[in-house]
Amino acid sequence: MKKLTTLFSLIFLVLFASSCKNEKSLQSYLVESQEKAGFINLDIPTSFLQLKSNNVSDEVQETLNSIRKVNVLALPIKGNEAAYEVEIAKLKSIFKDNKEYKTLMSMKAKGMSVKLFYTGNTESIDEVIAFGYGKEAGVGIARLLGDNMNPAKIIEMMNSVKFDGDSVNLEQLSAIFK
Repeated sequence: MKKLTTLFSLIFLVLFASSCKNEKSLQSYLVESQEKAGFINLDIPTSFLQLKSNNVSDEVQETLNSIRKVNVLALPIKGNEAAYEVEIAKLKSIFKDNKEYKTLMSMKAKGMSVKLFYTGNTESIDEVIAFGYGKEAGVGIARLLGDNMNPAKIIEMMNSVKFDGDSVNLEQLSAIFK
């Protein structure tokens, strides 16, 4: 009987240990990095986002309301040159190794490489991630969390969104990287 109990305990321990993933996630990267020197972390409430006009479709309004949270994590290049390449490699590894993140699009402009990823399915996106880096600006991640977001409607909404003028504008946010 004691051998049987020991055998079942050993099998349970092996199964438990093998079921744990040693996969680095974007969430764990964001949590670890916000405490590191040189990183800038912003949690932008959805109330910060406003529509340019009230004359938008109900679908655009519904898409804006489906967004729960916007997270931004950035490492400006100035003063962080040594960490720049390391952080890019970590992020590329996360997106390459984790099949949960699907590529939406990639582009290069003005010395920046930007990739958009999403989680969920194409009709019902739960998360949109923008990962960008450039030798003049640094490296950054912007994560848009929501429920049942539609990619086409998100793009339409982004054309209709402005930032709250009383709080911060895009020029002030871009000054972080200079």
